[in-house]
Amino acid sequence: MNKTPRASSARKRIVETAERLFYAEGIRAVGIDRVIAEAGVAKMTLYNHFASKDDLVLAVLKYREEQFDLYIKQRMMEHQSAGLKPLRAFFAALKDWFECPDYRGCAFINATSELADSNPVATEFCAEHKRRFKQQLTDIVIESEGDQAAAVAPAISVLVEGAIVTSVSEGNSEAAEIAEAAAFQLIAGVLSQ
Repeated sequence: MNKTPRASSARKRIVETAERLFYAEGIRAVGIDRVIAEAGVAKMTLYNHFASKDDLVLAVLKYREEQFDLYIKQRMMEHQSAGLKPLRAFFAALKDWFECPDYRGCAFINATSELADSNPVATEFCAEHKRRFKQQLTDIVIESEGDQAAAVAPAISVLVEGAIVTSVSEGNSEAAEIAEAAAFQLIAGVLSQ
């Protein structure tokens, strides 16, 4: 009876530790022994939960998606409660994310470039995450600016992805504001037709 809560507690600790390390230093740079040491678990405990590092990577990516979605939703709600429409609140949340002290860009873009073809299951999960993210952004565009604005949602998605990469390479959050201004120019163009 006590084994299940303990096991899930150990699993959670392993995933959270691996997520922090993989995001900060890279998936390939962090070995299983380091995760084990920092999570404070035995090697057997890790392997009871994850058959391989590939399995751990996939679990980390799933956890990261949940945490990222929650973060963006919470930040958007805060900005919306301050009076911003959903799309403006999204860009404000994006800027907040860029300004986090541990920000290293998109974990899914990073994982895709690091893993390439070495972990096809994780790479496919990253691609699926990007499709889900694009759909969420499309839903925000429609909620905020109406159905007609959906025509430019794919372009806005590309602006957001570019802003994510630019914010890392330039080390600042200005890309969020630039992407926001460009997004609203696109929307204005389609709404004026």
